Amino acid sequence: MKVALAKQMHEIDNAAINDFGLPELALMESAGHRVAQATKKILSTIDKKSICVLAGSGNNGGDALAAARYLSNLGARVKIFLVGNKAHRTDSLNAQMKILRGMGVEIQQLESDRAWERLQVTLRFSDAIIDGTLGTGFFGELRPSALRLIRLVNSLSKPIISIDIPSGVEADTGIVGNAAINATCTVALGLPKIGHFICPGATHVGKLIIDDIGIPQKLLNEDIHQTLLDDEIAKTFLPARAKDAYKGSVGKILVVAGSRGMTGAACLASMSALKAGAGVVTLAVPDSLNEVYETKLTEVITAPLPEVKTGIIGGDKAVTNLLDLAEKSDAILLGPGLGRAKETLELVKKIVAAVDKPLLLDADAIFAYDGKAEELKTCKQIPILTPHLGELGLLLGMTVSDLRKSLLENVRKAAQEIRAIIVAKSECTIVAYPNGEVFISALGNSAMATAGSGDVLAGAIAGLMKQTPFAPLAGVYLHGTAGNISASTKCEGLTASDIMENLPNAICKLRILQRS
Repeated sequence: MKVALAKQMHEIDNAAINDFGLPELALMESAGHRVAQATKKILSTIDKKSICVLAGSGNNGGDALAAARYLSNLGARVKIFLVGNKAHRTDSLNAQMKILRGMGVEIQQLESDRAWERLQVTLRFSDAIIDGTLGTGFFGELRPSALRLIRLVNSLSKPIISIDIPSGVEADTGIVGNAAINATCTVALGLPKIGHFICPGATHVGKLIIDDIGIPQKLLNEDIHQTLLDDEIAKTFLPARAKDAYKGSVGKILVVAGSRGMTGAACLASMSALKAGAGVVTLAVPDSLNEVYETKLTEVITAPLPEVKTGIIGGDKAVTNLLDLAEKSDAILLGPGLGRAKETLELVKKIVAAVDKPLLLDADAIFAYDGKAEELKTCKQIPILTPHLGELGLLLGMTVSDLRKSLLENVRKAAQEIRAIIVAKSECTIVAYPNGEVFISALGNSAMATAGSGDVLAGAIAGLMKQTPFAPLAGVYLHGTAGNISASTKCEGLTASDIMENLPNAICKLRILQRS
């Protein structure tokens, strides 16, 4: 499923109306009906329920009025409060108002103190609230009246159904200015928007329902370069294993990781590569720590490397050894827990510049290019980078707050300029390709905010790099799915090892989806 920018969705609506001859009122009817259905599901029954409808002056408000009519027909006691500039009301909204007035539904313009008092009373005794106030055209700061309204609605413990996006959330960025509606449920119209997945906007969405409202699928799939990483597309990522597969044919992965005090990262990354289906994993580690890894890891081959200090790799001999190991490998993962010693960072750069193999850089390997992202253009193959936002900010010379002002577009631009596949880890994971295509994963959960989770992701992607050309996407999908499986029994107590152990279960779930 595609994910739309606000402008793109507006263009799709216009094309449906002007090119396909689908009347605007017909789209509004579909939207209103879907919102009414969502409200009924939340309340179980509509008959004799009191519902307060808040409608802005645009078509988002018109959708709310259409919902009000359906709810009234189902037996609800509906009261409507109109907000915004009367002069900006659309023709379709006015048409909905005319119908509702003919039905005798109470409609008030929220202007006077008396109207605000009536609203407060209505809200207090309402069973649910429909939010059709601002919609996807909003950006910036709320006007005082809108701020007052949103704060009033949020102060009540009432189910809130937002139309398209919670009022106060920017559709393209997820940015929230001074306030936003805390929705119980959001009904996205046509396609989901970026602000549904990126925080802080994502924290206001509640349950997300996506409905095409009758827009032709042809329009919903063309010329949009953001895609939701869902079950349907994930089915295509990991082909069935050949009957004659053997350990050498499904991936010989070299993992260069670990340093004194950071042995766990190397263990998690290398074992995750195996759990993701790689046939052979070799873990290159500092010589003095090799015995630790020999004890901890049964299935992973270890390769001790020369050290410049105890537990720290570096120097020409270590580079030579790694290049020999890389030559025998199908893909290389550099970075988890590797350390930031000067000699180690120099080693990373030499390896990255020399190898002509699929390459994944994580954690400290990304730090080696702190503020020098352009140097990655010299890679012989397009590298995969798996930074969290702090690491990505350092790489690009940006603060995290600056990144977040337009997170998706900043990640997209970085992938294009660096010529890398960037897997940006945050509350959702954004995978951006150099050609401008971006994938958004809402899989996973806040319990995965635990040390080592990123090492598992890096290892999973590396383990898939021989098995599929879609390793970054498959790895993100399996990692998020494994995290959800883990959280179902461990809740906030899950650890990175739990995620790692559930990678095979995530693959099994994917195989079941593929057969369905």
